[in-house]
Amino acid sequence: MEVLDPPAVRRWARLAADALGRARADIDALNVFPVADGDTGTNLYLTMLSAAEAVEELPDDVDAAVVWQTLSYGALVGARGNSGVIVSQALRGLAEVLKHGSDLRAGLARAAALARQSVARPVEGTVLSVLAAVARAVQSGDGGLDDVARRAAEEARAALRRTPGQLDVLARSGVVDAGGAGLAILLESLATVITGAHRERYDVPTPTARVSPMTEVGAGYEVMYLLDADDRAVDTLRAELDALGDSLVVVGGEGLWNVHVHVAEAGLAIEAALRVGRPHRIRVTYLAERPRSADAGRGVVAVAAGEGIAALFEECGAVVVRREPGGRPALPAMLAAIRQAGNEVAVLPNDDAAGAVAAAAAEIAREDGVVVSVLPTKATVQGLAALAVHDPLRRFDDDVVAMTDAAGHTRHGHLVLADRHGVTSAGLCAPGDVLGLIDGDVAVIGATLAEVAALVVDRMVAGGGELVTLVTGALAPARLATGVEEHLGRTRPDVDLVVYEGEQGGYPLLIGVE
Repeated sequence: MEVLDPPAVRRWARLAADALGRARADIDALNVFPVADGDTGTNLYLTMLSAAEAVEELPDDVDAAVVWQTLSYGALVGARGNSGVIVSQALRGLAEVLKHGSDLRAGLARAAALARQSVARPVEGTVLSVLAAVARAVQSGDGGLDDVARRAAEEARAALRRTPGQLDVLARSGVVDAGGAGLAILLESLATVITGAHRERYDVPTPTARVSPMTEVGAGYEVMYLLDADDRAVDTLRAELDALGDSLVVVGGEGLWNVHVHVAEAGLAIEAALRVGRPHRIRVTYLAERPRSADAGRGVVAVAAGEGIAALFEECGAVVVRREPGGRPALPAMLAAIRQAGNEVAVLPNDDAAGAVAAAAAEIAREDGVVVSVLPTKATVQGLAALAVHDPLRRFDDDVVAMTDAAGHTRHGHLVLADRHGVTSAGLCAPGDVLGLIDGDVAVIGATLAEVAALVVDRMVAGGGELVTLVTGALAPARLATGVEEHLGRTRPDVDLVVYEGEQGGYPLLIGVE
């Protein structure tokens, strides 16, 4: 690739957001600086998700300048936490350069400069150090865009490994910098898009020591807000906030700013903003603990990819978030469902991609006092099993344990039609072949849906199980489930069978075994 055109920018934004979503918990576990509040991964994911959703809403025919400006704006208004605000400023630096061309070297240099300028008191061993090292590393050499992208990703990893030697709290905690780990994923995903290299996952270094949780001593408040203000007035605000607290980051420009600061008294930080402009989307978080409601209404949120599945979940009392087959639910829809469900909410994502969105929505909802637990359900049948044991009269924590246990004891499989030649864990497949997957891996390849369904059920039941659940899709033949029922009657009459019409697209049959 020689030019980062608008489609490439869109691909990068989505790939980076998804990668951060998958790595969110691992990055959160590294978070010890500036406070060990364990949310850096979540904040970076929410920041990049906002940027990705902003560019995906643009028409296909917009030019590069509009896409880069929209990416920058989406990150600015969606930036969360200290690291998220800094990374949003780095994206602004890239946008200022790359909207006029593809000089990634100059873009990274500008990103590093703007990010450092945004922090009132820069500290080495943080995301700022990683970004600065990357900017320096790519300046030498005369390679093309792909060479610069590869070197940026490699140096980000190398600089990340050096952060414990630059910041004592990282060394004592046995971790690398959490913000730097997120930046490395951003740059590795950019290299993936530019070079075309396939990558399954982006690794996050694991802690080598137990990270101590934050205590209430000197915790204070994290205050964030967007601010409409004249650019000249922001210097006054920056000086006043710097005197009030620490971890101050102010980013933006042209009348719109994103402000982040840790202070002992939240009201003083907001009053300072009122003197220079109009603050809005104000978020105040007590850094030692999350709020919890004493009068909790209990609810369940479930993600569904078919109307029949949605109806099943709704009949059981869940608030349903719909998604297209192969797609992910929208963050606003997920957040609205959690808030509708109650003050104590169990979320059943029923899909890996939906799980990342659910985790992000849960983090936002917790700031409003909602107690949220996202259960690790990876398939619809696991969600159905979890909901079957849901008891709103139990203590919330006990209910979550019971639902998680039910989901964990449910193996999941499904059938899908191959649309191209490929190599699978079960052998070669051709277009039109029926693939039978068990727990995410191809286990059977056959010619007909009926044949593969019987083989998949046999293998799943052979591992132990008393109940088989079948959920038929929109394209399932009329006798597909009946054929499986007859087969089980002959081979395993001791096993119970339940059949639902899920009406999902893409998968003719979903299978669960408990």
